[in-house]
Amino acid sequence: MMMLELWSHFQTFPVLWLVVTLVVFLCASWINAKAGKTPFLHPVLVSLSLIIVVLKLTETDYVTYMQGGQYIHLLLGPAVVVLAVPLYDNLATVKRLLVPLLVGCVVGAIVAASSAILIGVAFGLSDELLLTLAPKSVTSPIAIAVAEKMGGFPSLAAGLVLITGAMGCLIAPFVYRLLGIKDEAVKGFVLGVGAHAMGTAFAFEYGMVAGAFGGLAMGMTGAFTAFMLPVLVPLLGL
Repeated sequence: MMMLELWSHFQTFPVLWLVVTLVVFLCASWINAKAGKTPFLHPVLVSLSLIIVVLKLTETDYVTYMQGGQYIHLLLGPAVVVLAVPLYDNLATVKRLLVPLLVGCVVGAIVAASSAILIGVAFGLSDELLLTLAPKSVTSPIAIAVAEKMGGFPSLAAGLVLITGAMGCLIAPFVYRLLGIKDEAVKGFVLGVGAHAMGTAFAFEYGMVAGAFGGLAMGMTGAFTAFMLPVLVPLLGL
């Protein structure tokens, strides 16, 4: 009984869950490396699964966990801003390809959202689930905010974003080989549009140029989707 009371008191310390999150991510990264960096065992997905197990076993609620996890959450903004550094180093290439990049971003965002909604309609999903599916191809903070504003399920939207990112990282190499794509900028931009932050992180494995264009695509697609979805959704009858 004393041990349970001690744990109940200790688990409210924010630093505990900060340490748990960091340790779990390091373990997940090691597992991913041992598995050949397969997207099926992406560190984010593995970390998410392991933390859920830990919280279930310790009967810890999400609010308590986020007292420590919030410190990592606060670093998401600066981490995204840092992506501007390699982008600045390739500014000349961005200027040269500005029109194709804009077209690719707009088309990619519209296709990602509309195809998800139409497939959901074909399977008879409710309007709430369709609105949750729509922002699946943008980074989590934007997807959560958009889904909540439109009447979807924010927590489910976050999970769909992770699944989309993992699938994008898995499929992209096969698409590149099939279409003979060798340009780093194209590889990175495709991953950024279709697989958001996870795709951008994966793009850096192709090189700094790919990572830079992945970050650009992620930002452009996220911003455009946030403005586009409220207009697109009524057109699709939702």
